[in-house]
Amino acid sequence: RSEANKTQKQKPTDYRKVDKPGVVPRFLFECAIKLQIKPLTSASAAIIFHRFFKEVSSTDYDEYLIAASALYLAGKIKDDPVKIRDVINVTHNTLNRGTPPLELGDEYWSIRDAIVQAELLIARTLKFDLNIEHPHKYLLYYMKTLQSWLGHTIWSSVPIAKSAASFLQDFHHSSKILNHKPSHIAICCLSLALQSYGIQVPLADESDEASMCHLSVI
Repeated sequence: RSEANKTQKQKPTDYRKVDKPGVVPRFLFECAIKLQIKPLTSASAAIIFHRFFKEVSSTDYDEYLIAASALYLAGKIKDDPVKIRDVINVTHNTLNRGTPPLELGDEYWSIRDAIVQAELLIARTLKFDLNIEHPHKYLLYYMKTLQSWLGHTIWSSVPIAKSAASFLQDFHHSSKILNHKPSHIAICCLSLALQSYGIQVPLADESDEASMCHLSVI
């Protein structure tokens, strides 16, 4: 029975049959992994997706088309380009499990045209402001500082960095990521990682007396 449950859990998501918050960003990140794009590129695509639907109603546009176009656009912005044919085949196959790559026929050219048109729509809707300040650079800086505080033994034995990065990626599934400063998001992800493993950070007060406290959330 446990094996059956395990198999059921591993069954690929049929995105067209799932209607709940976060499912389209999940689709976006699954496609990003298949396209082998960089983490910052996939994060940019998610931010572009959320920013677009902050300006328009999700009922007015095909969210999966916008996600596909956001991936294609993010690749250009982050100098991590992906071929539009790869975007088309990956997104189409992820939505339609088990289907072969599209032939260069009417359906392919229709999807290609839709992605290109959606790319222009996104840019216009966002007033061509596609600059994104990511939490990743702050998280990297905080982790480097924290590594020196905790010492090599703790840092190498507990997956703090990996957990913080996972929390950060998970937060990109929600549009609420737009409501917070990148630096605050980074410190919160790191704080969650520390709390998950019960790690305390040694801090010194103004009198240089050592004390132990949890890294507080800004």
